[in-house]
Amino acid sequence: MGIARVGVVGCGQMGAGIVEISAKAGYEVVAREVNEELLDRGLGRIQKSLSKAVSRGKLEEAEKEAILSRITGTTELAGLSDCDLVIEAVPEDKELKMALFAELDGLVKPEAIFCTNTSSLVVTELAMSTKRVDRFACLHFFNPVPVMKLVEVVRTILTSDETFDAIFDFAKKVGKTPIAAKDNSGFIVNRLLIPYLLDAIRCYEQGLGSREDIDTGMKLGCGHPMGPLELCDFIGLDTMYFVAEVMFDEYREPRFAPPGLLKRMVKAGQLGRKTGKGFYDYS
Repeated sequence: MGIARVGVVGCGQMGAGIVEISAKAGYEVVAREVNEELLDRGLGRIQKSLSKAVSRGKLEEAEKEAILSRITGTTELAGLSDCDLVIEAVPEDKELKMALFAELDGLVKPEAIFCTNTSSLVVTELAMSTKRVDRFACLHFFNPVPVMKLVEVVRTILTSDETFDAIFDFAKKVGKTPIAAKDNSGFIVNRLLIPYLLDAIRCYEQGLGSREDIDTGMKLGCGHPMGPLELCDFIGLDTMYFVAEVMFDEYREPRFAPPGLLKRMVKAGQLGRKTGKGFYDYS
């Protein structure tokens, strides 16, 4: 299962990062977005990231140009037909992902591997939308992709050993440290992280401390680079709410249930950094 050509569906913040690190590692990459405007924005994000690396002396201008030459953009799913590995990085919506994979299954060569970048959905369910369940798995990258070293490599009970070995090796080749995780909602990292973040929201909601003191306590008391409420704002409160709902549906444990305050903030459109206001004001 040699991988030479990589397709990435979605060129938002996560997808653009996956495109960038794949091209840096020497792979030919096809980035697909739904329209030219979003595609240009995603490719521009990659250009900006690489230019920043050049300005900091971490990359030569010639290397930057070589990386960009390995990236092709398209608005057609058929543009991914000859890829050896296709990674999905679209919004965390089960029906959207399943419809996407079902369509890709009829367009991409049958020997290609499909991977989702989901952070919470059950991978087996997504795999069942295709006829290549043995060549379906999850590569869960972390945001920001060019910086974060970890990748959770998730196999289902149907994923072949050959597929798992191929994508585990791919994760290493793009400069990441892969860990193997079982196909349970949240995998390893979010299974531990999400209850912690939800508890921090409950502490704030119940008046156990100010938002600043809660965050300072965890940064200085536990050595975390960001406080939990800061991290919620960074992730996006809508994403937090969605992931919590999915995990609560999977495990039916109170620690995964989204707090009332989180629900109200999402309904009010206070989603964190992306909207300029969450637990903190970024305006």
